[in-house]
Amino acid sequence: MNNRFSVGYGLVTGVILGIFLSVSIGVFADRNDGASAALPVEDLRRFTDVYMRIKRNYVSEVDDRELLDNAIKGMLSGLDPHSAYLDAREFRDLQVGTSGEFGGLGIEVGMEDGFIKVISPIDDTPASRAGIRAGDLIIRLDDTPVKGMTLSDAVNKMRGKRGTDITLTIMRDGADGPQRITITRDVIRVQSVRWEELEPGFGYVRITNFQARTARDLVRAVDSLKEKGPLQGLVLDLRNNPGGVLNGAVGVSDAFLDQGLIVYTEGRLQESQFRYTASPGDVAGGVPLVVLVNEGSASASEIVAGALQDHRRAVIMGSPTFGKGSVQTILPLAQDTAIKLTTARYFTPDGRSIQAEGIQPDIKIEPLTVARVEDNGPTINEASLQNRLDNDNESGNNDARTDANAEEKEPLAQRDYGLYEALNLLKGLAILGNRL
Repeated sequence: MNNRFSVGYGLVTGVILGIFLSVSIGVFADRNDGASAALPVEDLRRFTDVYMRIKRNYVSEVDDRELLDNAIKGMLSGLDPHSAYLDAREFRDLQVGTSGEFGGLGIEVGMEDGFIKVISPIDDTPASRAGIRAGDLIIRLDDTPVKGMTLSDAVNKMRGKRGTDITLTIMRDGADGPQRITITRDVIRVQSVRWEELEPGFGYVRITNFQARTARDLVRAVDSLKEKGPLQGLVLDLRNNPGGVLNGAVGVSDAFLDQGLIVYTEGRLQESQFRYTASPGDVAGGVPLVVLVNEGSASASEIVAGALQDHRRAVIMGSPTFGKGSVQTILPLAQDTAIKLTTARYFTPDGRSIQAEGIQPDIKIEPLTVARVEDNGPTINEASLQNRLDNDNESGNNDARTDANAEEKEPLAQRDYGLYEALNLLKGLAILGNRL
């Protein structure tokens, strides 16, 4: 090592150790458990050794800030899939995304084995219309492999101007090989709550994600359904709901519960420990409630399903949920950056942690699969017979509906197997309740 490099190494080592020392003192001062911890000086020296070797030997010159940013990103990404460093652009994008409007594809994603995993597509977005499903693994974005990308880099690449295309290469369980799906970006405006009457007395409420106003919108939805006539049962659809604001989930749970614990969190710090309890009043008046969930129901959705299940307020129907039982806190830093850090785990009222386990439905519904029918040649039916009688509706002036119009007019429950089963269960519960 020459003298010039030795001086530079010593200077950088001193600066970095000084930074870590000042940060560590602040961290240890904030700890309230009274435990002492030694600063890992040898490990920090190893870090600075790597830092200086990169600065000296890498094929091209690297900016100091870029190296330190990458070091911070690596430090956080090694903790868990949901902790991350947010640079100024990513922090700004996060704030835009939580407002309920952003540009992109409309999917909630996470990391799994170095690939991007779809947690769930958002309703009525380019991704859902293109057939993206919960559980899909994205292995390429256009021609760029995602292996080695950070989650934030992948998200930034998927976002873009309205009207521009991106091709996702995905791996899907049961598929013979990778599939390429081209999606046109659009402005994503997330409407958190939608509702309609399935049949007289039976309502349907769909929550696509949890925002600050979701609980208020839910109450408005149920009140609108009650205005149509006495409510006998309600379906709450949380399928493919990736979560969102914790207070939104607490508010939705509270809307259906009169009393008791909704959810509680446990973390190392006192400020990470919360307990949320229900206030008096059930917006649905205690009528039977069925909650639909699937593998795309995550985080805040699982809080709602777990609370209503533990209080025996609802029947949970569908498939096991995603299993994200951790809480992330956004901690702003200098220069408009931040870290998203996992700070707590949450538990259902009965003390269940759903981390990596998910909510197990009371009634399981296996997803339907469409089998390919072998083509054995033309079929014989009335329409293929010679000199057959014509159908009056074949004339140009008729009231026959097109297939598209028929689907629009067909009841929602007839187009959705899970919802169809939930409605049947609600009818049974309503009859049973009237006989008790």
